[in-house]
Amino acid sequence: MALDPKLLEILACPDDKGPLLYFADESALYNPRLHRRYAVRDDIPIMLVDESEAVGDTEHERLLAKAASEGIRPTFEA
Repeated sequence: MALDPKLLEILACPDDKGPLLYFADESALYNPRLHRRYAVRDDIPIMLVDESEAVGDTEHERLLAKAASEGIRPTFEA
């Protein structure tokens, strides 16, 4: 099951308060500005900076390309 669209409209990165990209098939929310990925477990976003994952340049580029090709939009417009 995917995250509720209403929840996605208000989700922001806890670090920089900016929008995120939601990759439902990877159960992850991604902040491309900080190269930081947040897990989604059992349809619950784990929005703790200490539990997030730093993403390297190669993975960052892959995620951006995937978002562009699949039409994945930010959780909100900054």
